[in-house]
Amino acid sequence: MPDHFQILHQDSGCRARTGMLTTPHGQIQTPIFMPVGTNASVKAMRPENLKDAGAQIILANTYHLYLRPGHRLVEQMGGLHKFMAWDRPILTDSGGFQVYSLTELRKITEEGVKFRSHIDGSMHLLTPELSIKVQESLGADIIMCFDECPPADADREYIERSLAMTTRWARRSKDAHTRQDQHLFGIVQGGRFSDLRQRSLQELQEIGFDGYALGGLSVGEEKPVMHEVMDACSDQLPADYPRYIMGIGTPEDLLEAVWRGYDMFDCVMPTRNARNGMLFTSQGRVNIKRKQYEEDQGPVDPDCDCYVCQKYSRAYLRHLFRSGEILASMLNTHHNLAWYLNLMARMREAIKQDQFELFRKEFYHQQKSSAENNKEE
Repeated sequence: MPDHFQILHQDSGCRARTGMLTTPHGQIQTPIFMPVGTNASVKAMRPENLKDAGAQIILANTYHLYLRPGHRLVEQMGGLHKFMAWDRPILTDSGGFQVYSLTELRKITEEGVKFRSHIDGSMHLLTPELSIKVQESLGADIIMCFDECPPADADREYIERSLAMTTRWARRSKDAHTRQDQHLFGIVQGGRFSDLRQRSLQELQEIGFDGYALGGLSVGEEKPVMHEVMDACSDQLPADYPRYIMGIGTPEDLLEAVWRGYDMFDCVMPTRNARNGMLFTSQGRVNIKRKQYEEDQGPVDPDCDCYVCQKYSRAYLRHLFRSGEILASMLNTHHNLAWYLNLMARMREAIKQDQFELFRKEFYHQQKSSAENNKEE
């Protein structure tokens, strides 16, 4: 059993579990959602606000920080924690997904990925060794192997070739890893093919990592395909290690993943939606731009006790958004992240009480009722 992760409780009615993940910058209660801080900053949020919202760990992006300000500068400044004044755990991704999303600006070879910077057009070669070096320089608590994230509609032949290379890159990533104070996670690929996912997972376990992540999801596949992949891997994932699904982010996605026994998640959805005026509530999504909230004195969510819901009305938030005020992004983001993190806390409590199956049913019932009420309005 690994000494950095402990399962605290397994729900008696399903695969959902609570755990404790230990890192040099603190312990993380799982299941947990990680706010995304792409450029060493969660947009519109100060570190103090993140703590108030309940963030235990945040994610930063290797690709972006490699290009600007550069990993050497961050290392010179004392590492990512000191640089951004965040004293809790940080996870950095490998850069693989961002390189995948460049499409026309990159070329994949066995050595790595040659790509053109979206900032200044300069050419770079990101290899497994460089990805690990960058992440070690940044000083994150949890770092990821370099992988290729194939498109959702790729055919089986392409996925098989990609998977074989991702496994070779995973071995190179582990060989390049030198810092013992960082947990290195392997990334399971294989597209929509369950047997290839299982092959990837078996190969990664033979190499041996501190945790295992599912990559290549939420890239355009249908929900049943996503759930099928989750199911195929949950049977084979080592039970004593943390399980991370990268990039999924609707509340329903998180609920389904926790129900299937996964522990860690990240997505830009709560922060990006906040900046676009879309807020998450126990009564469903609220588009704060709508005129119906112009004179609404109530909080965004009467069931939410976050700072924003305690102090501000829907009318005020609508006014800020329509006026283009920076405060709109700040307050909306604070609420959405607090709501997400509270959802995870409620999931952990339901698991402890062996009530997660009931929690899941009640969640869907409430969302359905809210949707019907909104339709009637």
